[in-house]
Amino acid sequence: MADTLVYRAEGAAVVGGTDLYGFTVTEWHLPATYPPFAAILFVPTTWLPIPLLKVAFIAGNVALLALLVHLSFRFAGVRARPWLPLAATAVAIWLEPAFQTLLFGQINLALACLVLWDLSRPEGAVGKGFALGIAAGIKLTPGFFVVYLLITGRIRTAVTATASFIGTVLLGALVLPGASVDFWTRRMFETSRVGKAWIVDNQSLQGLVARVLHTEEPGLLWAVPTVAVAVLGLWLARRAHRAGHPQWALLTAAFTALLISPISWSHHWVWCVPLAALLLAERRLYLAAFVAAVFTARTHWVLPHDGALDLHYPWWQQPLASPYPVFGLAVLAYVAVRTRRRRVTLPAQRTVSARPEDRTAARRAEKSARPAFEDEPEGRSTATESTESNRTT
Repeated sequence: MADTLVYRAEGAAVVGGTDLYGFTVTEWHLPATYPPFAAILFVPTTWLPIPLLKVAFIAGNVALLALLVHLSFRFAGVRARPWLPLAATAVAIWLEPAFQTLLFGQINLALACLVLWDLSRPEGAVGKGFALGIAAGIKLTPGFFVVYLLITGRIRTAVTATASFIGTVLLGALVLPGASVDFWTRRMFETSRVGKAWIVDNQSLQGLVARVLHTEEPGLLWAVPTVAVAVLGLWLARRAHRAGHPQWALLTAAFTALLISPISWSHHWVWCVPLAALLLAERRLYLAAFVAAVFTARTHWVLPHDGALDLHYPWWQQPLASPYPVFGLAVLAYVAVRTRRRRVTLPAQRTVSARPEDRTAARRAEKSARPAFEDEPEGRSTATESTESNRTT
């Protein structure tokens, strides 16, 4: 539970007034990487001895996983008896991202619950976007959802989230002014503080590209496809939202954020839980089982990954080393197919008949061939048919 120890050290730095970004803890020499606002929230972790703190984190994460399952069912529109979410939670514990969150003592489940609860509320709900801003203030990655809100036209929610995020920054600056200047001007750009991007733990596009190219610094060979995936993911999210698939739009934004983030540890991919719930709600049982299989297989841990072995995988091991980014790209492809509009081929030329009844029949046939979004208003259609009938008479 190394991350729990980092959180406790951050809280201790706030209480003791020491340098928030100058320490390292555990045998892996882990530093603080979150904004100062997060360190303020970690102060209560200093009130418990370490063994009891670890127990509290495990119990809390199990409870958060149960909450995420509940929110996922509600997000998917499933009304289930209490036993089903409990059974689903017992299964979800064995999903690698959830299990690793418990193992490291991470906060991914808390962030996912904040975002999913907030953005799945009805449009116009009081304070919608506030929890998203808090999540972005704790860890910057959820800020990607603000862009998603903007491109889908939900300006009010995006403004609320932005204001909430700014509030976290101001609170951090008020309590920890020196640490705030240090983080926002220097530390947030030091991605090396988070960890090595090329190890199998990193299941982002950058990790995939680095391992495929056998290089620690993929540079533009990673940045260019990442920008392309970001644009594609946002475009697909917008199209899904406009096509009446808000759940798929939100999940598209979530998986796009995981793909384009410089580092997405495997335990960040807890969004597989609402994805599986949505597939179950749509009765796509084989796809839901496939999601469960991908996120329980742990293929990236089966491969040798000590030292620099991560950079020397042969081509046939690359998909096993990067299962989550490959899966994320597959999700985008699925959404692209799922949300495309049904195209109807109409005759290139129409033969105009002199008989009114023939023209009426032809117009009715053409109307029945149109997709739903091109239908004429009902009143107009009825009036037209009535006029043609009178002409025939």
